[in-house]
Amino acid sequence: MSSQENSESLPEAQATAHGAVETAGDPFADPGLPAHKPRIQDIDERAAKRSERAVAFLFFLSMVATVGFIASYVIFPVDKIVFIFPFGHVSVLNFALGMTLGVALFCIGAGAVHWARTLMSDVEMPAERHEIAAPPEVKAQVLADFKQGAAESGFGRRKLIRNTMFGALALVPLSGVMLLRDLGTLPEDKLRHTMWSKGKALINMNTNEPLRPEDLTVGSLTFAKPEGLEETAEDFQTQIAKAALMLVRIKPEDIKDKRELEWSHQGIVAYSKICTHVGCPISLYEQQTHHVLCPCHQSTFDLSDGARVIFGPAGHALPQLRIGVNDEGYLEALGDFEEPVGPAFWERG
Repeated sequence: MSSQENSESLPEAQATAHGAVETAGDPFADPGLPAHKPRIQDIDERAAKRSERAVAFLFFLSMVATVGFIASYVIFPVDKIVFIFPFGHVSVLNFALGMTLGVALFCIGAGAVHWARTLMSDVEMPAERHEIAAPPEVKAQVLADFKQGAAESGFGRRKLIRNTMFGALALVPLSGVMLLRDLGTLPEDKLRHTMWSKGKALINMNTNEPLRPEDLTVGSLTFAKPEGLEETAEDFQTQIAKAALMLVRIKPEDIKDKRELEWSHQGIVAYSKICTHVGCPISLYEQQTHHVLCPCHQSTFDLSDGARVIFGPAGHALPQLRIGVNDEGYLEALGDFEEPVGPAFWERG
């Protein structure tokens, strides 16, 4: 019999090319799953213990890194710069925070992956496709599979892994709590006080010279700052945002408010420049009416009547600074503002 006749006599389901076998009906038949090969941890308890200790070590290292993250906030100053090869000159605080938080998160992930790859069951469980709404028997099977997987994971039996994982997961959120420090230091009562105090001279913001009463004419508007506050100071913007002062000279007979007249000097009244709506600087003055206008939201205050609000969203009058004249003839403050300057937040608490 010839080779051609032998080939024709083979069954239709077989092929002669490299010994491959074809299926007569479906060329894409399910090849099935390969036989499961046990890992060394499945057959050697000592290897399983080593993996367990490795996972626990990673979780423990995450806890140490989280504690290091928190400690970095306390130990390292914000402005300290160091040279670290190969990064160059970096903030030691930022570098420490980034490294410790990165190690904490990485070790939790690495520990979970190592746990799953070496100790949890790796037996594949094929299932037929089904409708989205699973029938009761499928739900029961899923629940049973979950319980089986939980049992095979060793979560209940391997207490070392479980406890260290709980410790790592409990500590790592503290990193986020520490980030609240970046919102700034606690204000305490700093917002309720300014640099003004008894005896501090009023310094002209334009000339940087102390002001005399004769420097101000009726109808003029002048801006002042406290003596000792220099523009080169690190906290200048913080202090001037509370202490900025505007001076207006009004004829004493035109001042309607009794306390305003008592706190003025020869008709010179001193009020906070900070609008009581959202804290914008007030700079527009109307000589005939003695009204000042905030350019942001048009809150209007009457400086001849205790700086009360006559228009706009501002919640209360501008705080007045009591002023006088020192022995050298310069205008000076007789104390700080009696109420906090700035937005109407203070009316709510």
